Amino acid sequence: MIDESLLDDIRQLNLSYLMLVQRMIRDDRTLAIFRLKLTPAMADALVAAPLSQLAKLANSNQLLCQLTIQDTASFNRLVEETPHEDVQRTHTALLLAGKQHVAPQPAQAEIHHG
Repeated sequence: MIDESLLDDIRQLNLSYLMLVQRMIRDDRTLAIFRLKLTPAMADALVAAPLSQLAKLANSNQLLCQLTIQDTASFNRLVEETPHEDVQRTHTALLLAGKQHVAPQPAQAEIHHG
């Protein structure tokens, strides 16, 4: 069973995230689409959503934001100490920019020819 305070934290994080997404899109739509890996249509829908819709969406027990680092090798490269912080920030940006979200594909039934 999930603690109610944890659910409240998830909902607050979701709303903060959605409001940040809106701000990013308003400030620089092209950069936000790239950084958030959004389609232009999704960016338009998110930026147009009123606070009441964002709050409704945020009121979930599931996190709406997702960690884009999917493997430990990438994680280790991103967190290792480097003598040059600027190089590390650039390296991190390049690694994360290269990660693409791939929508899961529905399983396709095998076709047997007989």
